[in-house]
Amino acid sequence: MLLPVRSFPPRAISLQSHMSVCRGASEMPSRVLAEADPSTLMEEVESGLLLLKKKKKKMKEQKLMAEECDSPAPKKRKAEKKSSDVNTDTEQIKLKKKKKANVEEVMSSGETDKASLSLSAVVDTPAPSSEDSDSDREKETPEQREGAFSNFRISQNTISLLQARGVSYLFDIQVKTFNSVYDGKDVIGQARTGTGKTFSFAVPLVEKLQGAGDDRGRGRAPTVLVLTPTRELAIQVARDFKDITRKLSVTCFYGGSSYNPQLEAIRNGIDILVGTPGRIRDHLQNNKLDLSQLKHVVLDEVDQMLDMGFAEQVEEILSVSYKKDAEEKPQTLLFSATCPAWVYEVAKKYMRSQCIHVDLIGKKTQKAATTVEHLAIACHWSQRASVIGDVIQVYSGSHGRTIVFCETKREATELSMNTSIKQSAQTLHGDIPQKQREITLKGFRSGTFEVLVATNVAARGLDIPEVDLVIQCSPPNDVESYIHRSGRTGRAGRTGICICFYQRKEESQLKFVEQKAGITFKRVGVPTANDIIQSSSKDAVRFLDSVPAVAVGYFREAAQELIEQRGAVEALAAALAHISGATSLEQRSLISSDAGFTTMIMSCSQEMHNIGYAWRGLKEQLGEEVDQHIQRMTFLKGKKGVCFDVPASKAKEIQDKWQDGRRWQLSVATELPEMEQSMRQSSERTSGGFGGGRGRRSFGFRGNNSSGGRRGRGGPQKRSFSQAFSY
Repeated sequence: MLLPVRSFPPRAISLQSHMSVCRGASEMPSRVLAEADPSTLMEEVESGLLLLKKKKKKMKEQKLMAEECDSPAPKKRKAEKKSSDVNTDTEQIKLKKKKKANVEEVMSSGETDKASLSLSAVVDTPAPSSEDSDSDREKETPEQREGAFSNFRISQNTISLLQARGVSYLFDIQVKTFNSVYDGKDVIGQARTGTGKTFSFAVPLVEKLQGAGDDRGRGRAPTVLVLTPTRELAIQVARDFKDITRKLSVTCFYGGSSYNPQLEAIRNGIDILVGTPGRIRDHLQNNKLDLSQLKHVVLDEVDQMLDMGFAEQVEEILSVSYKKDAEEKPQTLLFSATCPAWVYEVAKKYMRSQCIHVDLIGKKTQKAATTVEHLAIACHWSQRASVIGDVIQVYSGSHGRTIVFCETKREATELSMNTSIKQSAQTLHGDIPQKQREITLKGFRSGTFEVLVATNVAARGLDIPEVDLVIQCSPPNDVESYIHRSGRTGRAGRTGICICFYQRKEESQLKFVEQKAGITFKRVGVPTANDIIQSSSKDAVRFLDSVPAVAVGYFREAAQELIEQRGAVEALAAALAHISGATSLEQRSLISSDAGFTTMIMSCSQEMHNIGYAWRGLKEQLGEEVDQHIQRMTFLKGKKGVCFDVPASKAKEIQDKWQDGRRWQLSVATELPEMEQSMRQSSERTSGGFGGGRGRRSFGFRGNNSSGGRRGRGGPQKRSFSQAFSY
């Protein structure tokens, strides 16, 4: 049986609640906070804060007066100050705990309101001082001030997502293109690799779509289409879009993957579609995809996409949404690091006449990334695999990341399985199934393995963080390939190294890359034995740091026995050598990278006009038989010396016989010295193999005729059969 509820007039209820609050005020302070009027409560808090400030100021004045009256010894004052600091710290901790308990009580009571919560936030959180904000502004660079999020039409949600990605301000290309893209203008954007071109179109397009509030119904057609030349780049661009929006549907279509999930995405509705031309054209031909509602079209890495034979596919895709008679065409955005002249001719078909061209490279000579150091190593193809292993060890180590670019798929597969590369390596090229390619890239990004051996599949657009080294096995046929390959390192402000291997016959090709890309290769030799040992020992020490303490305990007894048998230093040195894998080291020529040779430098006190002068100086001390051992003699820059190779087994013998004088000094080269440009004089007395220096490849003939018997300019020279087939 239900009892009738007695009703009170409103005044009685408020009086009763007020009396109960007064009775329990000391027990429930949070309830009083919750039920008080926010305006009166704010006034009380402000007056309380003023009283506290006055009280603190008065206490400080009293303290200063007390210190002036009786000045104790320095030690005592320091001790008193320390104890007072400790007391104040403990008092602050107690106050924080008390405030936290009060807030928890308010939340648990269920009677708190927004006014009380915001009030507690005001009381607890101190406002940042103007001095701190001024110092922060002073620390900002001009780029950070120009690219501050507050300067652009970016929502707070997108800013939070960008900050989660580690982006604290917009980069130069993003600053220059944001307003044009947001306002719906056609844009051609050209900037160096690693400068953030993807976010240049992704951020403004996302902001525009989210602000438009269009229909998000099931089965809606995409309004943004992004076309990329490779599957890996499509996956990365789609991921970048997903990282900065939670409201829009982003889908990626590419070949080698199942059709069913893509058809399901079409049925659910798409806002932003990223993909490769081949798969998107397949869906169009099957009448599964509707591109008639497109408002924005992006062609990323447009030059490669049109150069790879996708021009017909791209034209077929765009013809659906670019109607000749239509009043409004979709906004067209073209982005790439390299835009040849023919790209602009193609762009005229789709872009409006008033398109915006943002070129951050322009007439500048250097087209490649400015954060990358470019090195070149002369090496015969037969020695390349073993030299690459040493180069990775010295320049990247076992804890860095390296990408090695090969010209063919077969070369990439063979190199990744070569035992000279001590670090774990995987292959990436077009013949590998798409699922495996995705697993490989994911593993490389996460650091599962250190070396990625790839063809041009990985050269465009891929943003893999912390790539320390890029190696190109030979100079590429076109300069654009070199620019994009080298751009895989030195990204987002980091520095990196790109090393290009070349044979002497490829010298002219290397110079062509230098001229067109606006860079200068620094010619370096292969890593020496000392370089390899130093790098390997550093890696071994880092490996030791990663061993858990529990595992060390199991080997203490064996370690003690080893120390007693061999001594501590010998035992540890042998262990480090085994851990690093540097148990057998091979000496190599710095001039040609050939194994079993040592490069030596003979300096002269005056300039030499003929390389025969150096030969006479050597024979005076070492005898006529030295002619049999010296190879690839080359002038040093300035012609005040020569460098040459000798068999590693003869290097010690030559050093013992030699006596430095006032005119000649002989030493072992630790790095490749600068050499003369011309190789004509230096090739006169070289033995078979490569000539030294940086000229054309030439073969020497050692005999009575020192001229070498050249046939025409830069042509090959005669060699004896024994020299031609000697190893």
